[in-house]
Amino acid sequence: MRKNVISHLIKKSFIMFKSTFKYLMMFLLPSLALAADTTHGSAPHLNGEGLVIFWVIPFVGILLSIAIMPLVALDFWHHNFGKISLFWAVSLIIPFLIHQGPEVTFYEVLHVGLLEYIPFIILLLALFTISGGVMLKGTLVGTPQLNTIIIFIGTALASWMGTTGAAMLLIRPLIRANEQRKNKVHIIVFFIFLVANIGGSLTPLGDPPLFLGFLKGVNFFWTTSAMFAPMLFMVVCLLVIFFGLDSYLYSKEPDLKVNVDNHQKLGLDGSFNLLLLAGVVFGVLLSGFWKPHITFEIYHVHLELQNIARDFLLLLLTYASWTLTSKEIRKANEYTWFPIIEVGKLFAGIFITIIPAIAILKAGAKGALSSVVSSVSQDGEPINYMYFWLTGILSSFLDNAPTYLVFFNTAGGNPSTLMNDIPNTLLAISAGAVFMGANTYIGNAPNFMVKSISESSGIEMPSFFGYFFKWAVPILMPLFIVVTYIFFL
Repeated sequence: MRKNVISHLIKKSFIMFKSTFKYLMMFLLPSLALAADTTHGSAPHLNGEGLVIFWVIPFVGILLSIAIMPLVALDFWHHNFGKISLFWAVSLIIPFLIHQGPEVTFYEVLHVGLLEYIPFIILLLALFTISGGVMLKGTLVGTPQLNTIIIFIGTALASWMGTTGAAMLLIRPLIRANEQRKNKVHIIVFFIFLVANIGGSLTPLGDPPLFLGFLKGVNFFWTTSAMFAPMLFMVVCLLVIFFGLDSYLYSKEPDLKVNVDNHQKLGLDGSFNLLLLAGVVFGVLLSGFWKPHITFEIYHVHLELQNIARDFLLLLLTYASWTLTSKEIRKANEYTWFPIIEVGKLFAGIFITIIPAIAILKAGAKGALSSVVSSVSQDGEPINYMYFWLTGILSSFLDNAPTYLVFFNTAGGNPSTLMNDIPNTLLAISAGAVFMGANTYIGNAPNFMVKSISESSGIEMPSFFGYFFKWAVPILMPLFIVVTYIFFL
């Protein structure tokens, strides 16, 4: 029965793909021909040297809105975050149309939308949907050993199914295992440290900033080899600290009793989705290694065939997961579309408003942000520890994906140069964005999701500043200082 369903789905999806591709080409071909006739070899160019610092205001505004409004006006933010994102995007586009003209404005928005935003959202959608179709079931007792094992497994999975996917897969089983314990806030905090952040260090699938780097041309496995040593240091140290702290607090707990009547064996529901996750990995690898040198041009923006194929494959896998996975599994996982809708709306505004900031940074010493450029370089040479800390600090209080882009472009924005000539600089940017996203709830998208799920389960999580000052500062900051001395000095 299942084979017949899968066979029917594949045939139906193939027919849908052919039809979609046919009509897409019918739509695009006139545009392609027009572009070929009018480009004359050059695209509209945004010169960052001519932009004053005020063009960065919408970008700063949307990031501050994300950081502050959920803390001071949560209900208003919950119902209006899309409108706020749109407000900041429009506050840039309208003056941009007047100052730069429609050609440059349209090109820049189309460029960032087709080459960065859409692939970024498609990957998150695939990981979120597929991981939401897998449910770990079974009776677990939250001993220090078991908690450490669950967090370690989540950390290992995060690089391959995304920090969002790994966190959503394991946070509820971890909460259920510790439901009888009184002291469990630290368990969630270390889960955020490792599974929702540092665990995503090894591949572009793991964390949004690394995927943006991959879209910019950073090799898939460069991240794996370069980030392995600093990630291993952070993971070992944090797991040792967690096990010691959890063992101490566990010793003060009364004996945990398991309800034998409700005992359930360990197992996975929706395990079919693990094959789909492997398909996501294959799709991303395909776009990195397959170079057919076929491109389609839409108003000077070049879309490479391998990237189009990757995005279609990810959408097909998402559709397969949504169609084949039992609705009972998603209900048990408390699956909703809200998180991906929130990310989609907010990042649409972020990707648009970041356009002038990146252009200014590319202008280097001739741009309005020359002070930022000079703070991370001396005599033309990058200061790697400054890249690590500035990327990290901004990732902590704003968002690590756009922060990564800002400093990636500050370092020159050429992936070949960064990987081969100054690899420690790219490592500093990558580590700063991924590691220090754990410093606050807003540093990385899964952090707030884990906090929300934990609070809905009755766990009183610390406030924004309580999390930062009580947990991140005393535990993470000393480790980051050691990382600085080992890898960036």
